[in-house]
Amino acid sequence: MADYLPTAPYRGTRDFLPAEMSVRTEVFERLYEVIERYGYLRYDGPILEPVEIYEAKSSREIVEQQLYTLTDRGDRRLALRPEMTPSVARIIAGNAGKLQFPVRWYSHPNCHRYERPQRGRVREHWQINVDVFGSESPACEIEIFELIHDMMAALRAAPEMWVLRVSDRVLLNAILTTMLEIPAERVRDVSALIDRWEKYPHDQLGQEASELGLTDKQFHRLGEILSAGDALLDELPADARERSVLMHVLQSDARDLITFDPLIVRGFDYYTSTVFEVFDTSVENRRSLFGGGRYANLVGLFCAAQIPGIGFGMGDVTLMDFLRTHDLLPAPRSEVDVAVIPVGETLAEPARRLARELRRAGLRTSTPLETRKLGKELARASKAGARVAVIVGQDEWTAGTVTIRNMVTGDQQQAPVGAAPATVATMLD
Repeated sequence: MADYLPTAPYRGTRDFLPAEMSVRTEVFERLYEVIERYGYLRYDGPILEPVEIYEAKSSREIVEQQLYTLTDRGDRRLALRPEMTPSVARIIAGNAGKLQFPVRWYSHPNCHRYERPQRGRVREHWQINVDVFGSESPACEIEIFELIHDMMAALRAAPEMWVLRVSDRVLLNAILTTMLEIPAERVRDVSALIDRWEKYPHDQLGQEASELGLTDKQFHRLGEILSAGDALLDELPADARERSVLMHVLQSDARDLITFDPLIVRGFDYYTSTVFEVFDTSVENRRSLFGGGRYANLVGLFCAAQIPGIGFGMGDVTLMDFLRTHDLLPAPRSEVDVAVIPVGETLAEPARRLARELRRAGLRTSTPLETRKLGKELARASKAGARVAVIVGQDEWTAGTVTIRNMVTGDQQQAPVGAAPATVATMLD
């Protein structure tokens, strides 16, 4: 028996057959259209980056557990990019002198993380990234939140299907250091505990809190604070409220776009103020879909310029799960609109010429690559989703006509060859 290579993709990666690729293309193009309507320009960057740009500011989980790394022949340590934000910060820093700030950019990179494959998590994903660089104005947050609402609307997601939950690292630090009297060196670890608050049992959270040095009283008070909602805002120190960009958003007419929630932390070290996540509200898929936040110092890793940024990343895995859960996935596109079928090998060239005219008219058109009986070609055209077949017969072609068949109703008519594109277009309307 032959020893064949495996046909399955590497664990945690996926093959996309044409039908699924068609659905993905439709979804992403809807999102691109909305993003570009706001004036964002698309960019890209290399899939390989120096490991150091992730070690500097990405989450410890990514750096310590999820990076795909390699050492090249020049003894340089590289990683397959697990996210795009450090890369775009590098690109902004390298081109700062040529850019007019603020800039609005977006991308759709392929990213890699060594995760345990499960629902919502794979090892290779595509992520739409949207960022604004060069402004500290709360107008950036407001625009981002409006954009997210318009993107979800473009996917036909009703407002009750999802919620945009928002917090602020400035406010979180004030909660921990002032209201709970957590030492500054413990803030990062306690923040990580809050990030797991909805994922772990209460007893386990209590045990972890104890290991971090929190007293029972502090842990109980932390639970009260995290469940306080908007009422917490009045308890926060005045200086923290003043320094928080989010507070300005909460006092604007954009307040109805978001839900304030101190449970939103985000695990990346580069976030310095506003942080947010979009959650599915369905009981079948109640989880975070995507998120982002504001970062004041990330570009400063690469240059002396102080260029603040804010942005988010929308991954394809959780997005598709959301659309599937709510029955919002578009139907796959058919292979073609029209099939031009010659009745005999001698008519193959005329059929190809006619197909070219139909394509020039904007119609997706195929012709047979091999000569087969008319019945088999009609069956294949039907399976490919063609709604019209143009049959090129010898007598008809000699007379300057073709037979045009509606593949849905079975009706057909004769038409002059020159009028075929207009006749087919009318039948497709």
